[in-house]
Amino acid sequence: MDDWWRGAVIYQIYPRSFKDTTGSGVGDLPGIARRLDHVASLGADAIWLSPFFPSPMDDMGYDVSDYCGVDPLFGTLADFDALVARAHDLGLKVIIDQVFNHSSDRHPWFAESRTSRENSKADWYVWADPKPDGSPPNNWPSVFGGPAWAWEPQRRQYYLHNFLASQPDLNFHCPDVVEALLDTMRFWLDRGVDGFRLDTVNYYTHDAGLRDNPPAAPEDVWPPGNHYDMQAHLFSKSQAGNLGVLERMRALTDRYSARAMVGEVGERDRAIEIMAEYTSGPRRLHMAYSFDMLGPEFTAAHFRTRIERFFAGAPDGWPCWSFSNHDVARHAGRWQRHGVSQDAVAKQAISLLASFEGTLGIYQGEELGLTDTELEYHELTDPVGLRFWPDNKGRDGARTPMVWKDGPQAGFSDGVPWLPVKGPQAARNVAAQEADPASVLHHYRRVLTWRKTEPALLHGRTEFLEFPEPVLGFHRRAGEAVLTCLFNLSPDPVALTAPGAEIAGPHHAELADRRLTLPGSGFAWLRGSGKGVTIQMLP
Repeated sequence: MDDWWRGAVIYQIYPRSFKDTTGSGVGDLPGIARRLDHVASLGADAIWLSPFFPSPMDDMGYDVSDYCGVDPLFGTLADFDALVARAHDLGLKVIIDQVFNHSSDRHPWFAESRTSRENSKADWYVWADPKPDGSPPNNWPSVFGGPAWAWEPQRRQYYLHNFLASQPDLNFHCPDVVEALLDTMRFWLDRGVDGFRLDTVNYYTHDAGLRDNPPAAPEDVWPPGNHYDMQAHLFSKSQAGNLGVLERMRALTDRYSARAMVGEVGERDRAIEIMAEYTSGPRRLHMAYSFDMLGPEFTAAHFRTRIERFFAGAPDGWPCWSFSNHDVARHAGRWQRHGVSQDAVAKQAISLLASFEGTLGIYQGEELGLTDTELEYHELTDPVGLRFWPDNKGRDGARTPMVWKDGPQAGFSDGVPWLPVKGPQAARNVAAQEADPASVLHHYRRVLTWRKTEPALLHGRTEFLEFPEPVLGFHRRAGEAVLTCLFNLSPDPVALTAPGAEIAGPHHAELADRRLTLPGSGFAWLRGSGKGVTIQMLP
């Protein structure tokens, strides 16, 4: 099906941390291929591979020096082709990262661009003259700290870098840049990939006039630890010109059958609206996600308003919802205080996610209920943690190696891993959870397998029910198929009346004499009449 991505489950693999087959301490492509059976067994439909391209690894691969290759750390192009073939044999689609906002400063394009103002790549990056006093051309800051401008003495100009200084921004106002990036997408499409995850997709174009950003409204804690949060980024990202770029990309993928793109929207204030804008209609992205569900908020109102706002802005658009990824703290730890236990929160979270209208994203290890690894400063590799410690400990805690079995390094590597494997994570390894029918792993399988049999969850529209906190309730409706989805987002039990209902699928609830009891971190799917089940909360 060309629209396989609608309602699909996409499992994110962070190649450095999945499985090492060489003893280098770094995961690799053959290791991913070897462990794809595990991913398929969960009920996933696709994998998303974080970058595996040649890179100096200043930002762990998100600084690409060759868009059409494989870093020797991870293997070869032949290894990649073998991985794609194995995934397809297992019925898994393959989505790969495309980091187009910026390249590495080691990329040949930048190496030429920085040498002069007249060379063939002179306009491929964002260059600007200094102010008369030698300061940067405007006030834009870098996400990773400091100004977003670095001086290049060969050109006597500044170049823009929204992230590290070694990640210069490509100039999407230059037609040749867009053509070159489309060529790299074509390279991977021709190798059989099924789609792309587009990194920082709303950063592509910038205000051509380089106007200063205005200040952000102060919050309760002011100033914030990262001065990036002190501006409203009206001119440095999320520009109207992004839409034309997305339409070019969509036109390319539409020339291939059954391909899909999902964009990452890095925006704090208007993320849901941008997601809707970028997926509205048939000419832009197939899907988009933001960080709105990747933060600490854990209330019924928060989840409801995000879903309602998206579909209000793009009734024909499509979201991709997830609770964890390589850029944020793992949700089993982030939300643990709202639940009965780590396991209970993890089980409820996948049940909740599986009920949302949209495509689902799962980050490796969340099916084990993993929390972040506690790291000391000397163990860090992430530039975010290295710069902002201890206010922000960075992203390494969510990126530590996958744990497969008991024993040295939990079966990840025969060498010393690039980030340490520690006891709390190792104890929750795959083999141990395979042996326990009540484990988080088995619950993931039960929920995702059952979801595939329910048209209302795969394709149904959402109708929210009116309940006070901490209960989130909604119908999912696809024709005559209706499921009522109920979640208690607290550690304390709640009771409801549910006349004429019966529990469907995996659950953590009790139904007797029309009384539905949701224990702490409880959840249930109910089936009743074609109009959905009428529910009332009991005092």
